[in-house]
Amino acid sequence: MKYIKYLCGFSLAFMTLVSCKKDVLDRPPLTDYTDSKFWRNEDDVRLFVNGYYTQYFNGYNSSFTVDYTPVRGYTFNDDLTGKNVQSNFESSVPTSRGSSTEGAEWMAQYGGPTWNFAWVRRSNILIDRIDTRLKANVTPEAYNHWMAVARFFKGMEYSRLVSVFGAVPYFDKEVSDTDFDELFKDRDNRGVVMDKVYDDFKFALANMRENDGTNTLNRMVAAAFVSRFMLFEGTWQHYHGLDAARAKKYLEFAVDAANIVMNSGRYNFTRDFKSIFTSESLVGHPEVLLYRVYDAALTVTHAIGSYQNGTEVVGVDANLNLLKSFILTDGKVWQNSSVPNADVFTIDNLTKTRDPRFEATFYEKALTTSSTLIYGYKFASRDALTYIGKTYPPAWGSNTNTSDAPVIRYAEVVLNWIEAKAVLAQHLGGAAVTQADLDRSVNAIRNRPLDAVATSKGLTKTAALQIGNLPVDPARDADVPALIWEIRRERRMEFVFEFARLHDIKRWKKLNYMNYDLDKDHYYGPWVNLSVEAPQLLNAAAATARNVVVRKADGTEVVYDGTNAAAMVGFFKATNAQNRNAFTDRSYLAPVGQSQIIQYQERGYTLTQSPGW
Repeated sequence: MKYIKYLCGFSLAFMTLVSCKKDVLDRPPLTDYTDSKFWRNEDDVRLFVNGYYTQYFNGYNSSFTVDYTPVRGYTFNDDLTGKNVQSNFESSVPTSRGSSTEGAEWMAQYGGPTWNFAWVRRSNILIDRIDTRLKANVTPEAYNHWMAVARFFKGMEYSRLVSVFGAVPYFDKEVSDTDFDELFKDRDNRGVVMDKVYDDFKFALANMRENDGTNTLNRMVAAAFVSRFMLFEGTWQHYHGLDAARAKKYLEFAVDAANIVMNSGRYNFTRDFKSIFTSESLVGHPEVLLYRVYDAALTVTHAIGSYQNGTEVVGVDANLNLLKSFILTDGKVWQNSSVPNADVFTIDNLTKTRDPRFEATFYEKALTTSSTLIYGYKFASRDALTYIGKTYPPAWGSNTNTSDAPVIRYAEVVLNWIEAKAVLAQHLGGAAVTQADLDRSVNAIRNRPLDAVATSKGLTKTAALQIGNLPVDPARDADVPALIWEIRRERRMEFVFEFARLHDIKRWKKLNYMNYDLDKDHYYGPWVNLSVEAPQLLNAAAATARNVVVRKADGTEVVYDGTNAAAMVGFFKATNAQNRNAFTDRSYLAPVGQSQIIQYQERGYTLTQSPGW
């Protein structure tokens, strides 16, 4: 079974099966048939499990679908700014929130699923059938492996639900549609739910096969995801002041899970950064644990590369706050770096002086297709940008992109590992982080080779992070130790346009970063000379609207009036950029819908609303 190229069409709508095997297609899709005869061997279970892959290992999703995708999906965070008023947080309880179907969409503002337990039910069915049907037909090793797979997916779904809603009902078995006490149970305590997830993940990593075929879920892939979810929950428990013992327990598990991957010797940083996101094939890539294959011949394509091809408009783009966070090649921040022109924020200079991931992430010229004039092209090849003003090939135009998508990668594993160790050391009695720890994680990433284009531009690798000589950053939050601040910076540089940023600032209890008035750099892009770099903006309509603005070094703004083109040099302001509406701490968690609460009430039960809603 190879994901996704050889994945047969498969779905389960509460036990109705469809597969690409002729003998299955020829059989009537009856529930009693499925229950009584389907769970015969490993092939049957593997076929069932195939249905999880596109749900949880989305990659670049497919066609123009944006759920759980980089670039187009994860756009609600403090790295990005759009024109006019920024996207607001949810401001009222929705009329309805939830679905009982497996196709329910995610919620972009929360980076996770809606109030939906269909996939929990699916996993409970899988667990039951493995235990009651499959067990007698396979070896103990096979039984344990598939039970590990089932429990991993259940833990993964609950981790995502908890990240959005906090406390949720925990269902430990398939629930009958007449068991109202169970169907309409109220939320369980967040810690209780995550303790169940912890147990499922422990079992999964103890029993899942290290290899179950090419590019499939195995112990390494599971461990990588466990490091993500346990880091999230451990730091949430810590920074939100919930339960120190649980925080310690989950963070220690994050370290242990990451160690499984790191100690395997299977992965390394011996390929350049851009190759991870723009390669037609990720087969054998030493930094990618699991990837999704795209193939035009199989009509499995995506559009993520197109939205970084220089022509397509995403609508929200990198802001000056993000640009200033990039470390310079000497390992210092711009305020005290010895690199020449460290305080010059032109795109050209940023490309030359910052960590080389900057050059691999952002196009080297100002483009008006970006709301801030700096255009992200991390997920498009260098060749793709040569088609600006021309006809794009299918690989980089429309929804016909075929670059493979990394689903989980080694850089995340080592950054999860070092952050968990640092939080344990700083706050929860763990062993101190050593230079060797930094060398295995942050510095290993910084030591990636540069590709030929980056080398030809004179770029150099960034200096190693030194435990005894951490950067002195005037912008560091007073409540964040310097080491943890630098680990957070590394995540921010590494994961631009990916899944991490909103989840990170939520678990760190830093949602205040989304209040752009606290740092008005969020409204601006790089330093530009508009008459040279974007003269098309200096037109009569702009002069009338007075909406083309730059900010000088002293903070004063200059507005284009039709006569002052020469003065339009400074940090470019996104057109009419304004702050989002005020929000409170209730925005850390999503509310459930009014109809869901009413459904409970009509049966004589209570569904507790999310805090603050």
